[in-house]
Amino acid sequence: MHINRHWLSDTTRILSPNYDDRADPEDISLLVIHCISLPPGEFNNNYIDQLFCHKLNPDEHPYFKEIYQLSVSAHLLIKRDGCCVQYVAFDKRAWHAGKSSYQGRECCNDFSIGIELEGTESVAYTEAQYLQLATVIGTLLKTYPGLSAQRIAGHSDIAQGRKNDPGASFDWQRLFSLLKCNYSATD
Repeated sequence: MHINRHWLSDTTRILSPNYDDRADPEDISLLVIHCISLPPGEFNNNYIDQLFCHKLNPDEHPYFKEIYQLSVSAHLLIKRDGCCVQYVAFDKRAWHAGKSSYQGRECCNDFSIGIELEGTESVAYTEAQYLQLATVIGTLLKTYPGLSAQRIAGHSDIAQGRKNDPGASFDWQRLFSLLKCNYSATD
C-alpha cells in the first residue's frame, strides 16, 4: 500500500463533497479513530457512503430522519471485511471530529486524518479491520512526517463527554501490537 497525491492505493474512492482546504496542508499531525454503522448496529450496506455524500434517503429508516442533513465525512472507512473506502484526500480537511481538542489544540479537523471503522462501541471489531488499520496507519506514518504512533486518538479522546467511539470494543493494545510488529519487520 502506498499514497499517491494524498490518495491510498488499492482503495475504493467515493468522493465526498463534505470537506474543505486545510489552513496548512502540511500540518497533518493526528490520527483519529472513529466507528460508524448505519442504521446503528447494522453492517455491510452503502448507507455510510450515502451519508458522507449527502445522498442518504430519510425515508429508508427512521434513524435517517435525524441525520440525513448532516454535513459529515471522514478521510477513510475500513469495512468489516477490511476493505477501505477513501472519501477525502489526506491533504484536505474532512469533517469528522466536530467540536474537539487534542493536547490543548482546538478544531482537530484542521490537523487530523479521520479513520472510521464500520462497527459499534459495543461489538468487537474484526481481525481484518485491525490488520488493515495497522497497514493504513503504517503507510500514513511513513508519508506524513508530523504523524507518530504517539499521536493516535479515539474520537472519545478529542471530544470528551460528547463522543464515545471507537468505544470499549476497540482493542488499543491489539492495534499498537500490530504497529510494533510492522515497524520491526520494515525498519
